[in-house]
Amino acid sequence: MKKDKITAGFTFIELLVGMVILTILAGAVLTLQYIIGQNQVSVFRNYLTVEDTNSIVSAFSRELRNATNGANGSYPLITLSDQEIIFYSDYNFDGKVERIRYTVNGTLLEKGIIEPTTPPVSYPLASERKKNLTTSVQNGITPVFYYYNKNWPQDTVNNPLALAMRLADTQLIKISLTLNTKANDPIRNYTIDAFTQVRLLKSND
Repeated sequence: MKKDKITAGFTFIELLVGMVILTILAGAVLTLQYIIGQNQVSVFRNYLTVEDTNSIVSAFSRELRNATNGANGSYPLITLSDQEIIFYSDYNFDGKVERIRYTVNGTLLEKGIIEPTTPPVSYPLASERKKNLTTSVQNGITPVFYYYNKNWPQDTVNNPLALAMRLADTQLIKISLTLNTKANDPIRNYTIDAFTQVRLLKSND
């Protein structure tokens, strides 16, 4: 009696199933690599943003620390709001006192500079030079600027100062920037805080 010959190998169905499984696995690996890559790009962008913003905050603190009366005799501080601060300072040490503005609008932090005119001195708004410093601010409705009187930190009742008391009583100012290159991703938010004492106001106390 002859024995049936056993054929080794895969059937077409088995090969097809194997190919489908390999395709799914390859797709999963590529998707994972893409997600990891995107996360790495996001982390790197946030790192660059934080480094840039540290430089911005350092410049802001230096300019504000040296705030002084305007060349037209105006008080050193002009506007003290939650999302905007305007003051006079010789920011570039050229002997001229400029009008400096920092404003947060949505995710944009903008800086404006107005040079004084020749006598009679004025600061025409139309001559303001504007610069976008960062587009990664994620403060939302949370204040960017906080204002404190000479009794801080002992006085926690009146500090941070209410809007009506800021121009008269402010001596210490905090900037608090929450940053992220991606909106709606609070896990990766990074906050930079810096306190600045206005020298002229302290000396006049």
